Amino acid sequence: MEDVKSGGSDGALVEARGVSFAYAEGGPEVVRGASLAVGRGRLAALVGANGSGKSTLVRLLAGLLKPADGEVLFGGVPLAAIEPRVRARRVAYVPQTVSTVFPFTALEVVLTGRSPYTTRFRFESARDVEAARAALRAVDAAHLESRPVTELSGGERQMVALARALAQEPECLLLDEPSAALDLKHRAGLIRHLRRLRDEQGMTALIITHDLMLLDPAFDSVFAMRRGAITAAGAPAEVLREDVLAGIYGDEHVRARRAFGHTFVWSEL
Repeated sequence: MEDVKSGGSDGALVEARGVSFAYAEGGPEVVRGASLAVGRGRLAALVGANGSGKSTLVRLLAGLLKPADGEVLFGGVPLAAIEPRVRARRVAYVPQTVSTVFPFTALEVVLTGRSPYTTRFRFESARDVEAARAALRAVDAAHLESRPVTELSGGERQMVALARALAQEPECLLLDEPSAALDLKHRAGLIRHLRRLRDEQGMTALIITHDLMLLDPAFDSVFAMRRGAITAAGAPAEVLREDVLAGIYGDEHVRARRAFGHTFVWSEL
């Protein structure tokens, strides 16, 4: 399938235009000619098999990597032209894994999300502390405030990382498999909170996920990657179809059924 893009770029907050990237000069392209556009106040998902280039593409959108070809835009402006401190106030990125060596408390870690709003030699204000505590409450992790992160489980650390991103109060969240280490309650809670942020604050979010059954009807759009390219895009019900998913995952046993307003996806044993 050829690279596709959903909805054009009009009104897009975050956009990739023909982006390509390889980790080594002359090496294989991990992302090749990928284009996608996520509109303001929209909730989008990026799906695909392991190794399809999803994490690399999101790191390009976050400005952590520089594309070899193509460009990344934020609000219609090249991302590279936005001053890093300003960018940090507008875009928050949560990686797939969070490793912490030092025994900072959860609150101290979340407070680092306020750094784009503080000067170099100024301590956090009461406003910053309240924003951090509100972020912990939002992900149902207020009880972890005083716990050293080195003592937390993988799922608890992921909730703290999510809270840190929320404390930045960004326009856009870029999340790399944030629900991978979460239990059922917190996976669903995460999606509910992302919907509230979209509906009440106009937040834009792009989330990498393998939890396909959480996408319909919660998300506005789904982008699918295969071998470094965007090969399908559209509303969840359009992308979460057997014929599309079989191509994306290379699995002829994948099944999808829509009932009660939801799409159920599984692979037959």
